[in-house]
Amino acid sequence: MASRMFSKGVTSLVLLSSLASPSFAGGLERGGYNVDLLFDNSRFSVQSGATYVMPQRKLKNVKDTKASDGLGTNGIGGGSTTADDTENYWVPYLGVKVGFGDAVDCLGDYSTPFGAHTNPGTYWLGVNNNIETKISTRNYGLTCSYRFDMGPGQLRLIGGGFYQTVEGFKTRLVAPITTPPASLIYDGTGRLELSDQAWGWRAGIAYEIPEYAFRASLLYNSKVKYDDLTGTVDLTEVPKAVNPRNPYLGVVTPVYGSAEAPDSVELKLQSGIAPDWLAFGSVKWTNWSVLQSIAFCPKANKGVVACNGSTQLTSLDLFYRDGWTIGGGVGHKFNDQWAGAVSLTWDRGTSQGYGSQTDTWTLGAGVSYTPVENVEWRLAGALGIMTSGESGTFVYKGKTYGDDVSYSFGDDLVAALSTSVKIKF
Repeated sequence: MASRMFSKGVTSLVLLSSLASPSFAGGLERGGYNVDLLFDNSRFSVQSGATYVMPQRKLKNVKDTKASDGLGTNGIGGGSTTADDTENYWVPYLGVKVGFGDAVDCLGDYSTPFGAHTNPGTYWLGVNNNIETKISTRNYGLTCSYRFDMGPGQLRLIGGGFYQTVEGFKTRLVAPITTPPASLIYDGTGRLELSDQAWGWRAGIAYEIPEYAFRASLLYNSKVKYDDLTGTVDLTEVPKAVNPRNPYLGVVTPVYGSAEAPDSVELKLQSGIAPDWLAFGSVKWTNWSVLQSIAFCPKANKGVVACNGSTQLTSLDLFYRDGWTIGGGVGHKFNDQWAGAVSLTWDRGTSQGYGSQTDTWTLGAGVSYTPVENVEWRLAGALGIMTSGESGTFVYKGKTYGDDVSYSFGDDLVAALSTSVKIKF
């Protein structure tokens, strides 16, 4: 039978061994939502950590398939048929958990649950689709639970809320500028910038039997409705002479739109299976299909006409399908100071023939070192395969997207390193 000391030693590795894997899941997933610190059995604990993710997605067989904005790099011919699409990034985390009496626990945390950064640059044949796109979020949460005895263990009711901000930009080629002196002054690119903030909530339930290191939890995180996305479309690099009838060329235009960060449901299980051994697993569904084509319309038209595909100035095209993430592994406590764990995770790709987010398989491993009773240091790593595929045209509500560029990609590597320190009393 696993002991309570076993629970303190190895159960922490459930978080450790899986830290890196969600950081390159489908959609815009990065750190995701994580309230595992809420289950820490200390009265007070604080944890700080970061994950560094290194995706190596490489695009190949690139073809510029839209002649209306010129062909090739900068619309004047030439350019590379390959591109390094992804950028490395950090995923920080900070959490503070406080216990009140024997029944109530609360967790305040900061995280970056969603984001993306692609940067194929200006020298590939797909500049009319993307030069650089970056989206980042910040999340500030407060989650509390109430637990009470039920049968051989305890039932825990979980609830909370969070405040989330989003900001981002996208730069691409809008029109070729091929004739001097205009070509010496303008580069023909346009830039969309956006930002907003909104609230969300979560609710869940958990059942724990500490003496067996058993825990089953089910947690729902709500959608975050960004109903007031605002920003600008900067077309000052495209002179009005390209199309004198277009009032948006040569100026910066305030724009607005709306979008949703997806809701999700996650089931987590863990149990001691032998002295000093723990098995764990999880299944998560994320509603990424709420993100299709996000229209941005001139703010001057707000309240006059609806913002949709026929009235938009530009759009952010994602066309995701729902995501599924399934993982599991085992942990082992070697002694009072050292423990380790390994895990395997599968994440279903969210792209549907448009974009490069295919299935990902990830192997993760981590160690936990406790030099003194109140301090715990964790180090984890992960290595994964992003499977091959291709991107091209996609039809949505009768309209064709992705007709500007096509490309393929092979099985690419992704790696991550994660470290954190927890202090508890």
